[in-house]
Amino acid sequence: MNLSVTLRIFAAVCMAVIQLASGNFVFNVTHKFAGKDKQLSELRSHDSFRHARMLANLHLPLAGDSRADSIGLYYTKIKLGSPPKDYHVQVDTGSDILWVNCAPCPKCPVKTDLNVMMLLSNSYLTFPKHFSQLVFICLMCKIPLSLYDSKASSTSKKVGCEDDFCSFVSQPDACEPMKTCSYHVVYGDGSASDGEFVKDNITLDQVTGDLRTAPLAQEVVFGCGSNQSGQLGKTDSAVDGIMGFGQANTSIISQLAAARNKKRIFSHCLDNVNGGGIFAVGEVESPLVKFTPLVPNQVHYNVILKGIDVDGEPVALPPSIAIFGGNGGTIIDSGTTLAYLPENLYTSLLQKITARQPVKLHTVQETFACFSFTLNTDKAFPVVNLHFEDNLKMSVYPHDYLFSLRKDLYCFGWQSGGLTNQDGSDGILLGDLVLSNKLVVYDLDNEVVGWAEHNCSSSIKVKDGSGAVYSVEADNLIASSSSPSSSSSSETGDTIIKGF
Repeated sequence: MNLSVTLRIFAAVCMAVIQLASGNFVFNVTHKFAGKDKQLSELRSHDSFRHARMLANLHLPLAGDSRADSIGLYYTKIKLGSPPKDYHVQVDTGSDILWVNCAPCPKCPVKTDLNVMMLLSNSYLTFPKHFSQLVFICLMCKIPLSLYDSKASSTSKKVGCEDDFCSFVSQPDACEPMKTCSYHVVYGDGSASDGEFVKDNITLDQVTGDLRTAPLAQEVVFGCGSNQSGQLGKTDSAVDGIMGFGQANTSIISQLAAARNKKRIFSHCLDNVNGGGIFAVGEVESPLVKFTPLVPNQVHYNVILKGIDVDGEPVALPPSIAIFGGNGGTIIDSGTTLAYLPENLYTSLLQKITARQPVKLHTVQETFACFSFTLNTDKAFPVVNLHFEDNLKMSVYPHDYLFSLRKDLYCFGWQSGGLTNQDGSDGILLGDLVLSNKLVVYDLDNEVVGWAEHNCSSSIKVKDGSGAVYSVEADNLIASSSSPSSSSSSETGDTIIKGF
């Protein structure tokens, strides 16, 4: 194989990395399944673990603030402490704290099967002698796991139980002098995380202009985990911790917004075709987004689903979904891969779809409805439209809700088995299957969430506190953080979360 072909293959592999951008700080985010074939059993297994923990959150709230949900589909590299040290953490819109494994931790994972991209220059590789240009090759490697050591950081501080932050989370005992602020999380699948909160710097790349960034250290409070168990410690999915973008005052988005007097707004645009995307913290200027209200006083991002149609033909909703009550309704969660519906709604939806395009369904891996098909699915199958409060529509196209398992074999991403809430009502869980290829904006201050169809491999425009508008391009984020154009920080700069 010649060099040009080899480079093109490596370049294609590199495109599997997901890039996320923000309005105030920068992270490098990678898809959990990047670099390996995505098996349907893996997707369902991932969501099953997450589903169990989400049920635990709905049923056993820990002051509604300090829980981290299940394994996120995306993980990122952040820097903590002084001097800064790298840690790989899951990115999760359903979690409310940032925590990392801390030393000493005898039961914390020491290795993982998750991959990370590495760039190797041609100084480490053998090329033909006439090829003298500097070349970087993208390779998949296992991510290194690290333990945070508060004694090794000059800026680390303990968080006492009298600290304001500790008032946001429940404590097992009464506060006493010199007592630290602790957390204990038990999930529905038996996994658990224990530790104490600390305060230290997180170093992020602040956007100071179009594709220009500069490092910025911001003090935040995060959990220092001394004991992790269950799925959190499994080698196949272990990382250093979880970074939550939930609604609570303890979440990273809330802490960053409060420290810099910013609005609590973030957004993501996930490309399920090229594996790229954008994740932005701050106001989005373009594209324009319409909103629907978030259901107040909920742990997750709950919205009110008013109706579903298949190319204009209505699908009957269960009463508990049509009329919101208790902990019911519909949850939007970027950490879930598929879309989960109550059994009767799932059956009705598939009947409507297959009535438009008849196919012979058979079950694969016990849960997936699959069929053989040789034509263009986008032309043959109907669009599914979800209608939400305030006349906001979300269109889900065949290339969104159908998986190609292999040539001419497709499976539905819609799954039977939604959430069952504490009051016994049914719920719906909408994951990346419906959220991909859309810019989704979460405005926590105004308690709304909205979306617009968008090419997630292109760019968006974000606005900072001074009114300046910057372009953030998913394809150019790698260059923006290391280019010579990077300059000093500004007080009004925005942040990007990018791919690596």
